[in-house]
Amino acid sequence: MIYHGLVKMSHLSHRSEVVEQKSDVSCVDFHCNISKMSRAKPEDDEYWNSSKFKAFTFDDDDDEFSRLKESKRAVNSILVDDDDDDEDDVERVSWSGEPVGSISWSVKETASSIRSGSEQSFPKIDTTPSLTKQGSGYSLSSLFKGKSKPGAFQSFSESFSETSVRTYAPELRKPKSDGKDFVSDLSPEETVRRMQKGRAFSLEKFRSLQDKLLLLDEAVAVYDGNVITAVLIFLKKSLSKEILFRELMARDVALRHYVHYLKEMGEQKLLVELLKALGRTEDMALTQYKEHLNIKDEGRRRDFLKSCLSLPFSQDDATHVQDHYTLLERQIIIEASDKKADADIFKKFPRKASILNMPIITTLYYSCFYHYGESEGTFSSPSNIRKTFRISEKQYILTALGARAKLKSWFDVDSLFNTKNWLGYTKKRSPIGFHRVVDILHKNSAPVQVLQEYVNLIDDPEVKLNMALKYKCHDVVINSYRDLKDRQELVVYREKLERDSPEYRKIQELLNNVQIRWKN
Repeated sequence: MIYHGLVKMSHLSHRSEVVEQKSDVSCVDFHCNISKMSRAKPEDDEYWNSSKFKAFTFDDDDDEFSRLKESKRAVNSILVDDDDDDEDDVERVSWSGEPVGSISWSVKETASSIRSGSEQSFPKIDTTPSLTKQGSGYSLSSLFKGKSKPGAFQSFSESFSETSVRTYAPELRKPKSDGKDFVSDLSPEETVRRMQKGRAFSLEKFRSLQDKLLLLDEAVAVYDGNVITAVLIFLKKSLSKEILFRELMARDVALRHYVHYLKEMGEQKLLVELLKALGRTEDMALTQYKEHLNIKDEGRRRDFLKSCLSLPFSQDDATHVQDHYTLLERQIIIEASDKKADADIFKKFPRKASILNMPIITTLYYSCFYHYGESEGTFSSPSNIRKTFRISEKQYILTALGARAKLKSWFDVDSLFNTKNWLGYTKKRSPIGFHRVVDILHKNSAPVQVLQEYVNLIDDPEVKLNMALKYKCHDVVINSYRDLKDRQELVVYREKLERDSPEYRKIQELLNNVQIRWKN
């Protein structure tokens, strides 16, 4: 607060007596001030021109004085009692005889405030050392909050925002290294060692190519894949592709890690460029071919596969890519045709999925299921697919048997195994073994008569008997025991059949036949 020496005319006598008791000089100065107050008001220009005090001008460049002046006016405008109209005519002076508000008075007030403020100290905080020097009117916390020290001249907003808690500057901890950045001063060996231990490290300090290569060599020397990968990622960001590829050519371990990293991250384009720069054209072609997996549209995938036909594949890989392209092209044609088809088989067995992007065996099964019997000239014909994609006879028989048995088309099943010899006789022959044929037929709920027919075609008697017992082909079991002349097994099997059944009576007739020479 700015202390004012406000004197009214009604209190002059009392103030005079107090001053006389202190000193004669003060009394003289006091009466001089009284005589001055009887003069004209401050608004009178003649008074200001003749006054011994220097008037305030706007040429003063000192920001501190400007702030003091603005604060003084704001405080005075609040503290002045509007009801007391008599004070407007009274000139305010200090105890030294100088009018309140002058430049010399402001300077003295500021100096006294600073001296009084310097005698005060901040409250002690456990985590912050106490401040020993009080050289200015603003503390370190004022740099953050814009507040001055206690005792210094306060602004207008601070005078009305009295808070119970003070905000002080945060504690500035000293680094353990006393100013030296050990992380950035580490050598490649020390940096790699810190990376292995999971401690803080920085790779940005390695700016020259020589330092970066030394760092990579140190990472490779410790045989730590995580460290090698981290260094390679740093080199990938800080070196051009050409320089990086050139240096990796001489470092096989780092090269393998980098190739694996690009594969895991799915950076196919950069991987293709790396393999091409290394001269590994076949690996480059296969890597580029794998990009078709990311293409969802069938038309665009077909076009991409067509563009891959010119890549430098090996002979086997080139054949595979060619078949893939041909298969997808044919699947697109079949899919478009079957969507519009209204044949009975599509009504009886509606399609459950699209044929697009299916494997070749699935496509063959689909063709044998919906397009069996078509001429070889159509794209959907099973024989055309078999010929185009060089499907073996065994694979074709297995696929076609499953499809036709699913439809319960037993005539088509028989046609798969019927062959004619050079004499024109028809004979059943199976490249997969009739025991596998029996398994597939039973899986598709083939009748017993069909099963027995194919069980009888099994050449091995023991395998034949086991298959007959497994699938309850009674006639085949009875005939097998008869051929083996095993009377006891025939009697045991008879007990498993129902009485008066055809199979039961057949066994009874065989047991009563005296012409059969049983071995037991």
